[in-house]
Amino acid sequence: MIYRNEVLLPKQLCMTIVKILWVDDEVDLLRPHILFLEQKGYTIHTVNNGRDAIDQVRQNFFDIVFLDENMPGLSGLQVLPELKNIDPTLPVVMITKSEEEHIMEDAIGSKIADYLIKPVNPNQILLTIKKNLDEKRLVSEKATSGYRQEFRDIAMRLGDRMDPEEWADFYKKLVYWSMELQGSDDEGMSDIFRTQRMEANEQFSRFIRSSYLGWLKNSSLAPVMSHTLVKQRVAPVLKENPTETVFMVVIDNLRWDQWRTIMPRLKDYFRVDQEEIFYSILPTATHYARNALFSGLMPSEMERVFPQLWKSEEDEGGKNLHEEEFLAAQLKRLGFDLKWSYNKITNIAAGKKLADSFSNLMNNRLNVIVYNFVDMLSHARTEMEVIKELADDEPAYRSITQSWFDHSPLLDILKQVAEKKCRLVITTDHGTVRVENPVKVVGDKNTNTNLRYKAGKNLSYNPKEVFEIRNPSDGFLPKSNVSTSYIFAMNNDFFVYPNNYNHFVNYYQNTFQHGGISMEEVLIPFVLLSPK
Repeated sequence: MIYRNEVLLPKQLCMTIVKILWVDDEVDLLRPHILFLEQKGYTIHTVNNGRDAIDQVRQNFFDIVFLDENMPGLSGLQVLPELKNIDPTLPVVMITKSEEEHIMEDAIGSKIADYLIKPVNPNQILLTIKKNLDEKRLVSEKATSGYRQEFRDIAMRLGDRMDPEEWADFYKKLVYWSMELQGSDDEGMSDIFRTQRMEANEQFSRFIRSSYLGWLKNSSLAPVMSHTLVKQRVAPVLKENPTETVFMVVIDNLRWDQWRTIMPRLKDYFRVDQEEIFYSILPTATHYARNALFSGLMPSEMERVFPQLWKSEEDEGGKNLHEEEFLAAQLKRLGFDLKWSYNKITNIAAGKKLADSFSNLMNNRLNVIVYNFVDMLSHARTEMEVIKELADDEPAYRSITQSWFDHSPLLDILKQVAEKKCRLVITTDHGTVRVENPVKVVGDKNTNTNLRYKAGKNLSYNPKEVFEIRNPSDGFLPKSNVSTSYIFAMNNDFFVYPNNYNHFVNYYQNTFQHGGISMEEVLIPFVLLSPK
């Protein structure tokens, strides 16, 4: 089987020749088109029947085929599957005199690269070639050029004093350029962007360090946060239409860029009514942030109000086993008397079971679904070598998330939500960041193991390298003993003990972690969608 290589631009043809096969029973009439393309540097081979076309593709390499649909003997539609069987990646452009819909549908269903109606002019042909063979480079160049123009504006914004909403908008812009540049071949520009993003995270960490405790003291200064999300964003949706069924899907550990990656998969079923960023509380970890989301309380308040449910760092067992009870209490506190359900999905079997029993959910006003795949992915990437190789950078991490979503029971569930004309909320508890820079910390045996935050007594560290909360009550955090304090890693740092330092640095460096302060962990999506 023949596979195509990467193709360079016509202006680079001194290095690579683009070979085109043109199949048409009236090939002599195409001489002006062929001369035009040869002048552009392309090499054209012609045949006047489908059988010769199949033989040519079997024996030679071609970058693209122009195939006439209406030929004596084998028609273009008959030749097309034969060519695809020889080389599934070969772009085939169908050319026909007919505008009949069934012919176009047959051709498109056979995965043609493009469809042209005769008579075609040379520029149409040239555009088709560029679109199919040179699209990646053209998109890459456009993205690089666009970021180059935005670079100065981004740098100037970093010098401004931004408020919470401005930081959220700024982060959206960075994510946009991260995704635009991910296919760029310009390594220099990619390096510049990475440096600028790191500088942005350093500035954001300073912003959180200077603002966070003030938000907790004076809620009028605070953005929407984990513990206020249900009250400020979900409750109004429930009140808007008292007869409407609402689904709230919490995808654990979902970053803004991952949301933007899966969003196109939902566009056929939903329209986006509201898409915004809210702020995770600290620590940006499930034990704290997700419990805060469901309870509507900060961690120290949960410990006081629900002493039988709240688990401290030292307690054995799971730390987020009581989300349903927390949410029940919050809904009651908000004045809701409604029928609702809670489902936590931690494996594919549970997801399929929920999808199969979806009709049972329609008896509820509110259905809450917690989906844990993304968090498991980040942990698996740390612990499994094969996942490390598959998700070795940010674009790959997004790609795995997209692939999971495309084939997950969750997508089946959301399609049913749209089919039943229900409103949908998609959100998360916190994000995750790729860590690179080790920071030394010393703690006793009771100090928690998280790499992005530490809670314990007698912690030893460099205060300039962390955000410290020496008095946990200032951060509404539980206090295990009189000398408990909390420290948070910033930007792409991660905590490592001096003992066996090199081993743990090598093991955890370039893994995705959460619990600390970075745009990726703190600035997370809340999305409200309506069915189409």
